[in-house]
Order: sequence, then structure tokens, then C-alpha cells
Amino acid sequence: MSTALPSWQDSKLGTMKRAALWLVQVVGEGNVFTKAQLRDAFPDVAQIDRRMRDLRDFGWKIDTKREDIGLDANEQRYVQRGEPVWEPGHGTRPKSAITVNQRRELLATYNHKCSSCGATPGDTYADSEVTAQLDVARREVLLPNGTKALQYVVECNRCRVGGIGSTYDVPALLSEAASLPSLELDILKSWIKRDARTFSSVEDVWAKYRALPAEAREAFREGLR
Repeated sequence: MSTALPSWQDSKLGTMKRAALWLVQVVGEGNVFTKAQLRDAFPDVAQIDRRMRDLRDFGWKIDTKREDIGLDANEQRYVQRGEPVWEPGHGTRPKSAITVNQRRELLATYNHKCSSCGATPGDTYADSEVTAQLDVARREVLLPNGTKALQYVVECNRCRVGGIGSTYDVPALLSEAASLPSLELDILKSWIKRDARTFSSVEDVWAKYRALPAEAREAFREGLR
């Protein structure tokens, strides 16, 4: 039996909860809304843009021009609903929210690079004109002792969206590593020690080949025969 959602206009709810309900009840999943429409809906809320961004911390996928090149600077797309923040027990931030200084230190620790793909701010993704932006994301991690913890990681806008809702399983990863042949495990350990992956000559040539346009790849293949 479905339960009716509270109204997004209910002033007794917090602004973030009302913003989530506005997306569900007015905008609709997959549709675009503008900053002007958002501000018209919440005329008395000075930081409604920030409250809307806060929803991303609870699994809501809301794209801007950074993630969707088809949008203009004043548009956003409501892509996917996340945690029902209006329900009791949901939408509560951890007590230890990251501070500005902690964020600065984390970015420095990760050398201002995405932990997943290595992108730096302003890099253009290979398959689009979208540029990378870095942010600090909170991720659930399963530790070797069986406990779970929320830990911070620096990710670019693409990797951050892909990791929402994921649990990072350290024991499972250790098990995968242990199953590697000894030579490959030694290579992995060397990458971890240097905190960087080294590529063999053939991998380097392959990467350069894949970067060629289709016709140029055909010419390369012909040249190898």
C-alpha cells in the first residue's frame, strides 16, 4: 500500500526536504528545470541552490552543465531520485561534517587529482567537451575487521556520481588481490608503493592507437601487415 507524499509546499518541512519533494512532484524525473524556476518556487529561501546541491549527498542525481553538455549554465536536470529525505530517520547529515580546512587538506593529500581516474580540475573528458571538477565525496567503506565507516575521498564530477550509493569492500578487494598470480601481485604492490601505475611499451602503444580516429586506426593496421 503506497503512502502519499507530503506536499513540497509544507512550510513545516526543512528546505532540503521541500526541494526534494518539489523535484518529485513538480519537475519529474528526467526533466530540466532552471535556476529561475527554482527560485520562483522558493522565493523566501536565500540559499535554495545550496539546499538543492545538498541532495546529492543523499544519492540524488541532479546534473548541471558540468555533467550534461546539453544543458546551459542556468539549467539543471533531475536525473534520479535518491534517499527519501522527507521520511523520519532519513536526510540526516553525519555529526562530523567536513570543514573548509579539512577539504583543503584532503585535496592536497590527493595532489588535487581524482582518486579514481586521475583527472585534475579543468581537464576535458576524452569523449566530450565536459571539464573535470574536483569535490570531496563521502563513501561507505567495509573494513577488514567487519565494521563499516564513512570516509572521505576526492573525486571528479563523473566518478563522484558513479560512486553514489556504493560500499567500498576492502576485504573483497584483498581477496581479489590474493588470487592474483605472484608476478601480477608483485606488479600491483609496486604500483601501490609508487602510488602510480606504470605502463608497458605495448600498453603505451595500444593507448595511443585507441586515441587515433577510425580512419587513422585502419591505416595503422594496414601498416602492421
